[in-house]
Amino acid sequence: MRHRVSGKKLGRDSGQRKALALNLTLALLKHERIKTTRAKAEFVRGKAERLITIAKRGLAHDDPARAVHARRIAASRLNNDRDMVGKLFDELAPRYADRPGGYTRMYKLEPRKGDRAEMVLLELVDREQA
Repeated sequence: MRHRVSGKKLGRDSGQRKALALNLTLALLKHERIKTTRAKAEFVRGKAERLITIAKRGLAHDDPARAVHARRIAASRLNNDRDMVGKLFDELAPRYADRPGGYTRMYKLEPRKGDRAEMVLLELVDREQA
């Protein structure tokens, strides 16, 4: 029984889980939409939303030390990827400055052909349509 057990293991050990979370988060922030399984989308959704909230903290113009601290936290969670940190703070944080949360949405798709896994489209809300 899994009573009161939090978190998802996704059938992986901790190193693989950490790598998967980083790669999916980077892909979501870079492309602003990803197609993945429902379990993986639920796993990575909170991490991406937390990063955007941290970036919004960095928009505070009254205290530059707070902005630097927010950038360092985001950089450490994005494996020090300068391009993604720049996009997070320069594009995404200003876009969601007035939004109190809920930066992602999930659309159900048809099951994957090979194993009938539940597939979803995880995307950032208010993104520019291509």
